[in-house]
Amino acid sequence: MEILPDTSAVVDGRVSERDDVTHVYVPNAVVAELESQANQGRDSGWAGLEELQRLAEAADAAELSVEYVGRRPTHDETEGADEGDIDALIRELAADHDATLLTSDRVQAEVGEAMSLTVEYVEPKVETTDDGDTGLDIERYFDEQTMSVHLKTGVAPMAKRGEIGDIGYGPIREEPLSEAETLALANDVESTARASSRGFVELEEPGMAIIQYADYRIAVARPPFADGIEITAVRPIASPTLDEYDLPGGLRDRFTEQQRGVLLSGSPGAGKSTFAQAVAEFLADSEFAVKTMEKPRDLQVDDHITQYTELRGSMERTADSLLMVRPDYTIYDEVRKTSDFNTFADMRLAGVGMIGVVHATRAIDALQRLVGRVELGMIPQVVDTVVYIEAGGVDTVYEIETQVKVPHGLIEEDLTRPVVVISDYETGEPAYEIYTFNQQVVTVPLEDGDEQESGVSRIARDEIEREISSVAYGQVEVEITSDNTATVYVSDEDISSVIGKGGGRITDIENRLGMELDVRTLDEYTGGFGERSSGGGNSSHAGSSSQGEIVTPEITSRHIVLPVEGHPGETVEVQAGGKYLFTATVSQGGEVQISRGSGLADELETAVDRGQQVTVSPQ
Repeated sequence: MEILPDTSAVVDGRVSERDDVTHVYVPNAVVAELESQANQGRDSGWAGLEELQRLAEAADAAELSVEYVGRRPTHDETEGADEGDIDALIRELAADHDATLLTSDRVQAEVGEAMSLTVEYVEPKVETTDDGDTGLDIERYFDEQTMSVHLKTGVAPMAKRGEIGDIGYGPIREEPLSEAETLALANDVESTARASSRGFVELEEPGMAIIQYADYRIAVARPPFADGIEITAVRPIASPTLDEYDLPGGLRDRFTEQQRGVLLSGSPGAGKSTFAQAVAEFLADSEFAVKTMEKPRDLQVDDHITQYTELRGSMERTADSLLMVRPDYTIYDEVRKTSDFNTFADMRLAGVGMIGVVHATRAIDALQRLVGRVELGMIPQVVDTVVYIEAGGVDTVYEIETQVKVPHGLIEEDLTRPVVVISDYETGEPAYEIYTFNQQVVTVPLEDGDEQESGVSRIARDEIEREISSVAYGQVEVEITSDNTATVYVSDEDISSVIGKGGGRITDIENRLGMELDVRTLDEYTGGFGERSSGGGNSSHAGSSSQGEIVTPEITSRHIVLPVEGHPGETVEVQAGGKYLFTATVSQGGEVQISRGSGLADELETAVDRGQQVTVSPQ
C-alpha cells in the first residue's frame, strides 16, 4: 500500500505504526512545517521529526521505502498554513502520485474526499486517564489548597497554597526540575489541550503559549522568549456564590435595579476574579443575559454564560460583535490598557451594563485610571460603582455621581463647577472629589486629619505658591489660615511686585484663586523655613532625584514634552527648581504634554531657560 501522510498524521506517529504500508511519500511541505514548529519550540514539531526518524530507520531495515516529494512551500504559503495553503499542496501531491492520503485532520479528510482522492482518516491520539477522560501530568502538583504551581528548569517546584487572603508561596519538593521533566510537562500540556474538548490554546507565539484546560490556566514559556522552560498553572481554589459574601445592604438590588457601570478592583490575588464570577452567576440567575470579555478566558462560569475573547486581535471588534448580541451585562476581565478603558466606556455608553476587573491597591485608584481616558463629566455615566476586594471579601464600595457645586473647602460662588463626587456607599458620606482646578484635573480626599494637611489645603497652597512665585524673585512661604484665606510671606524687595500698583496684581491673583490673601514679609513668618520654600530655598517638593525623577523637557513648536517612563496613566507632580508647577496625568506613551503659549508652559520654559532642574513625582 502506498500512502502520503499530511502533517497531522506524522505528528501523531500514525505512519510508522502501520504494517500494511510498502511505500511512503513524504511531502517536503510537511518537513518544512515540522521544522518551523520545532524552531518555535512547539512539541508538535519535535514529535513529527521523531516520526520521520523512525521512518528512516524502517527504510534502512528494508521494511518499507520512503520517498520525499514535492517542493518546499514559499514564505507566504507557510504564513498561510492555518488557512490551508500547505494542506492544498499535500492534496495535490497525493493526486499526482495516486497515493492514499493519510490524515488525522477531519477538515483535510473531508476536502480530500470532495476532490475524489483516496483518503484514510485516523482519529488523533489523545492521552487519557483510567476513567477515559483526558488529564494533565501537571495536576499531580495540585492539592485542594493549591492556587498556582510554578515550574522552571533547574529550580525546585514552587506553589501558592492556602486560603484566599492567606496564601503562602514556597517549594513543594526539594529537588530542582530537570530539563527533561519540564519539557515533558510542557509537551503534555500543549498536546492534551489540543486534543481534548476540555481545552484549547488561547494564545500561541514563538516562545509562549497560553492554554486553557478545564479550570486550569497555563502559561508555557520557552527559550528564546524565556531563559529556560517555565510553566505557570493557575486555578481557582474557591467558587463562592454572591450570598456567601458580606455585602453592604442593597448592593444586590443596585446590580439588578438597572444596568450599571461597575469596577471591581483589588491587588493581585485578592479575589477580584472570584467575586466577578459570583456576580456573573448572580446576574444570570436574575434573568439577565450575561457575557464575558476575557484574554485569556479563565473565569469559571456556567455554560449558559458565553465567554468571548479578542476577535482578530482586538477587543474593540469583540465589543462591536457583542453589541449585536445585545447582552444585559458584560464582565470585562482585566481592564488595563487605554484601549480596554475606551472599549469599556463605549459599551457602557451604548447602554450595556459593564463590570470591569481592574488591578488597584486602593479603591480610589481604580477610578483614577479613568481620568485622562474618559472626559471628566462622563465618568459617572461610565462607572457609577466601585467595589474594592481585599483578602477575598468586599472591603469598600463607592458610589459615583456628578454634582454642579463649589468644591469642598472653597467658598466663592464663582468657583462653581461640575464635580465628580465619590461617596461611601454604606454611609453616604463623600470621600473624594474630582474636578478641574486651575486647568488641572485633581482628586481631593475629603477626610481631614489632625496631623495631616487636607487635600484641598495642599492643592490651594501649591497653587498660591505658584501664582506668587511667578511675580516674586525671592523665597515664598504660604500658610492656609481658613478655607478661603491664606497668608503669603515674601521678601521685603518683593512686596511691591506681589501687591502691584494700587493692589491690582494681588487682586487679580485673589480673583483667579477664589481666596483672600494677606501679604507679609518673611520676617513675620514663624512656620519654619525650608518646609515650603521656592526660588533658591528648600522645598518639600524637592527637585532632587531622591524625591522626584529628573527629566529633560523637549520643546517643540507646539508643545513642551516631559518624558515620564514607567508611569502610564498615573498622576504626577511637576516641579522646577524645587517649586511646584502643576499636576498632570501621564499618557500611555509615557509623557506629559503642555501646549505652548499657556501660563504653565511659559513658567516651565522660563525655568528651563534659567537652568532649573525639572522633576516629576508620582502622587
